[in-house]
Amino acid sequence: MIIVSTDTVAGREIRESLGLVRGSTIQAKHIGKDFMAGLKTLVGGEIREYTEMLESARQIALGRMVKSAEALDADAIVNVRFATSSIMQGAAELLAYGTAVKLD
Repeated sequence: MIIVSTDTVAGREIRESLGLVRGSTIQAKHIGKDFMAGLKTLVGGEIREYTEMLESARQIALGRMVKSAEALDADAIVNVRFATSSIMQGAAELLAYGTAVKLD
C-alpha cells in the first residue's frame, strides 16, 4: 500500500477515487507514566512516556486506516493527515485519514 501526504503519487496516475478512509484509537494516560512525566516537567526536556504513547497511537491509527483502504481494494492512500482531539481528561483520540485510490 502506497501512503502519501500529497494529492498525487509520483510517477503514477490516479484512475479512481474510492473515498475517505480512516483509522483511529483513543489512548489514556497511565498513572505511573503520568507521575514520571510530571516529574520531567520540573526539570525540562522530552517527556518520552508521552512520545512513546503517541507514536504507538499513530501506528495503530495508520494500520486501521490501511485495513479500511485494503477492504476497498485500494492501491494507495493520498492526502494522508493526522488529527488529535481530547476526549476526556487524561484521554485523547488520534485519527489518521486520507483518500483511497486506484492507480494505473
